[in-house]
Amino acid sequence: MSSIWEISTNLPEQKSLTKDIEADVAVIGGGLAGLLTAYKLKKRGINAVVLEAEKVACGQTKNTTAKITSQHGLIYKSIIDNVSLKDAIQYARANQDAIKCYKEIIEENNIDCEFEEKNAYLYASVDEAPLKKELEAAKECGIEAYLTRDTGLPFKVLNALCYPNQAQFNPLKFILGILPELDVYEHTMVTDIEEDKVITKNGMVTAKWIVVATHYPFINTPGYYFMRMHQERSYAIALEKAADVNGMYIGIDGQMLSFRNYQNYLILGGGGHRAGENSAGGQYDLLKNEAIKYYPDSKVMTQWSAQDCMTLDSIPYIGRYSDQTPNMLVATGFKKWGMTTSMVSANILSDMITEKENKYAEVFSPDRFNFSASAKSLMDEGLHATKGLAKSIFSIPDTIAADLPNSHGGVVKYEGEKVGVYKDENGKIFIIEPKCSHLGCLLSWNPDEKSWDCPCHGSRFDYKGNLIDNPAMKDLNG
Repeated sequence: MSSIWEISTNLPEQKSLTKDIEADVAVIGGGLAGLLTAYKLKKRGINAVVLEAEKVACGQTKNTTAKITSQHGLIYKSIIDNVSLKDAIQYARANQDAIKCYKEIIEENNIDCEFEEKNAYLYASVDEAPLKKELEAAKECGIEAYLTRDTGLPFKVLNALCYPNQAQFNPLKFILGILPELDVYEHTMVTDIEEDKVITKNGMVTAKWIVVATHYPFINTPGYYFMRMHQERSYAIALEKAADVNGMYIGIDGQMLSFRNYQNYLILGGGGHRAGENSAGGQYDLLKNEAIKYYPDSKVMTQWSAQDCMTLDSIPYIGRYSDQTPNMLVATGFKKWGMTTSMVSANILSDMITEKENKYAEVFSPDRFNFSASAKSLMDEGLHATKGLAKSIFSIPDTIAADLPNSHGGVVKYEGEKVGVYKDENGKIFIIEPKCSHLGCLLSWNPDEKSWDCPCHGSRFDYKGNLIDNPAMKDLNG
């Protein structure tokens, strides 16, 4: 189903690339990070074009819960302990500045995107000790915060950590406001990058700078981002006839539910898992059961899901793609906080391109590798990739296609071959080769989304094998 933002906003169709062109900067990816980067560059007189494989904001931007906040879970204690206090302060200030930047752009362009300043809360249902530690870390980083048990939640909490003066908005209405300023090409899928040339099927862009803002970088080497990130999915429902919680909330334990209001609706989120690890399904049912428990008179208006890149040390990668590609930049690894981090990315990348010093760039540099913060995660990523590849070679399911009920899918042994099978509600069978077109990992069926998901790097395909999410670049049967 569509997100609440899609239902409320229609973005106009943009032109497609049909010939070779030149530009100062080619931005690959028409999500919020790419659009904001192009916007910032345009304001500085830089000719930037945006190349989008499908439609503007068709990926994670339209599936966000749209919280603009520097409160990114229990992040500051983690950065102080595993990286440094200096980096934690940079991280905090960069995100606090991002909130101000949104406000300035919205006021300057008179954008009606339902921008509202709200308090953001982390709440604890099982153990409040992490909140107290995070409070001290936030204070060390110069962030205003305080503990309270007074919340708008429909249940009692042990404690909540409040960050005042954060914000929420409608991201598609915001994009609608800046889109007239931009030079965007839709339905223009980039297939390769060769030095200063961006290759598409219908034309080539020659540019001095190239920005890869495609959610997950699609160029494997150099950079090796597929070894430094994994992807996680999360789910949301919009409820009618539910209470106004007067703020933005996310739990740190228990069900770790997320709450925020939009117009007359309550957005309830949760049910997170690593991509490719939801074979049992039931994430939407979990949210609906919580809704019945706390808001028995409510009604589900729509439901949707998102997918986010998670870095080894929980800090996004923003900056030079690799040492070997001096003219290519990247923004990725937003860890479920893409609204604020998109603005951080735009600020850093536009400064790099215009040779302006950015005092926050160091902490986000993709060149970093902090062993203390990253060693365990790097090992976990390797184990997941090895596990996924090994399954595709050695694991032979004993299920047969006939055993699958209607409206279900799975990897089965069918006519002597291992295949991915989905049966629709009428019993029609759709067969795919269940190896990811990225690096060959065995795909897993996601019953909540009726999609084939890769547990190694997070690529996703629909039940017919058509590509949904990168880093894969090709359909399964193409």
